[in-house]
Amino acid sequence: MSSSTINITSDEINFLIYKYLLESGFQHAAFSFYNESLVSKSDINASNVPHGSLVSVLQKGLQYMEVEAHLQEDGTEINCTEPFSLVSNHVCQIKKKNEKNTTIKEKDDSISSSNKNNSINSGASSNINNNNSNNSNKDKKDKKESNTNNSNTTITSSSSSRSGGGGGSSSSSSSDKHDKEKDKYDRDVKMKEEDSIEIPDSQVTTLLGHSNEVFICAWNPSQSLLASGSGDSTARIWKIPPGPCENSKEQVSSLVLNHRNPNYNEKTIDVTTLEWSSDGSLLATGSYDGLGRIWNKNGNLIYILEQHQAPIFSLKWNKKGNYLLSGSVDKTSIVWDVKTGGVKQQFEFHTAPTLDIDWRNNTQFATCSTDKMIYVCEIGKEKPIMNFQGHHDEINAIKWDPTGTLLASCSDDYTAKIWSMKTGGCLFDFKDHTKEIYTIKWSPTGPDSINPNKNLVLASASFDNTIKLWDVDVGKCIYSLKKHMDPVYTVSFSPNGEYLASGSFDKYLHIWSVKDGSLIKSYKGSGGIFEVCWNSSGDKISACYSNSTVCVLDFRS
Repeated sequence: MSSSTINITSDEINFLIYKYLLESGFQHAAFSFYNESLVSKSDINASNVPHGSLVSVLQKGLQYMEVEAHLQEDGTEINCTEPFSLVSNHVCQIKKKNEKNTTIKEKDDSISSSNKNNSINSGASSNINNNNSNNSNKDKKDKKESNTNNSNTTITSSSSSRSGGGGGSSSSSSSDKHDKEKDKYDRDVKMKEEDSIEIPDSQVTTLLGHSNEVFICAWNPSQSLLASGSGDSTARIWKIPPGPCENSKEQVSSLVLNHRNPNYNEKTIDVTTLEWSSDGSLLATGSYDGLGRIWNKNGNLIYILEQHQAPIFSLKWNKKGNYLLSGSVDKTSIVWDVKTGGVKQQFEFHTAPTLDIDWRNNTQFATCSTDKMIYVCEIGKEKPIMNFQGHHDEINAIKWDPTGTLLASCSDDYTAKIWSMKTGGCLFDFKDHTKEIYTIKWSPTGPDSINPNKNLVLASASFDNTIKLWDVDVGKCIYSLKKHMDPVYTVSFSPNGEYLASGSFDKYLHIWSVKDGSLIKSYKGSGGIFEVCWNSSGDKISACYSNSTVCVLDFRS
């Protein structure tokens, strides 16, 4: 192959690194790299670059290195099972095996004069030790089998022991046949169960129109309107038709909300956050150019909010709808007066980017940052009315419970915490996750909620591929939901609090029962999922994807 067929530029490498940082949830690091490496000025179209490209290229490079290292001059290949690594030297496994076999042979020779029982015991012990790693892998695989299979194997073994030596061969043959039939039955049952929970494409409406990744979506609280925000410099308002969702050839129309900014150097502007006002009359959007925008439900631009000096990552309306709160990478949060579109008050307490914000009531709110701090603020006051300190890494999200007395937070330090306004300290410290926790959500249940007679539950979603449900009365994990195979970016409770939807970069949207932690429904899309949300009536779920699409699914409990 001639060298002219391969062309790798620094822009391409930088773009893959930027995409990797963004996909991994390192938003502020991605922002810094995006500007410092001049990715913002490149001609690369993000929609043409698949998710996980950097990892894919590295994997293929390792495969080439493996072939190159093991291919001998005569064309044969060394049979080596030792994996390649990006950061360590490779030593072929075949050499290790020879060394190990020599050691075993010498040991066997040294015990040849021992009695037979000792020889058998030594051999058994040696085999167990030598095959320990292989058996551990097999054990992991076995644990994935159903409990029914495990209990059946135990019963068969016990029966064989009770039957004694006579007729052992016949009993073993009968048992093997029974096991095979039972395994086949279990597989058939499992396949039927998976088919019953899998949502077919025919029951899904796919919304096409965006030309880049779709980061966010939100249902209008009073009408069948769905808003979405993308990396293509637009937000869209989709009018979802009534009735069942279907894979129709007729496309759902949308209003396009253009976010292009002539004063911004980048070719495209990510719409990073959006939210409807409580009455559904206004839509607020925040974007990478640091501007907030307020639109009416007909797609008309009402205000451009100009004060932030860096990307806006979070926007929230207060319940009354007279104030809009924004949080930015510029370390500040701003309360905007919706009547005038002007700044009511700017809060500058954090020493690093503000990642999330949430209203406690109509005048008080909380903010969190990469500086590991949480501040509770009030309009009209120049200092925080309370601060919470205890996380050891960046705080990704915060949420108030329906009463406004408990604040939940989650962090890159692998923990979720619940803070009490009554005591001013940490009430519970949840440490069951094994990787960064990306988001948290309270159930719409308990006191001061629309479902006051149901228990309050907190959900946390993590890069360890799991979602955990927490009982906040006693501070214990109720269920750990483990079906996803990639980081979980989003969770959303149904309006009645009985179901939880989750979305991951494994392309799956799962719907779980909060009551018993069981998986109710699943749908596999064609891209990684950034956001899932329910409509106000609880009969439709939307999901936005890395492949530029938005999907709407029916849900009937």
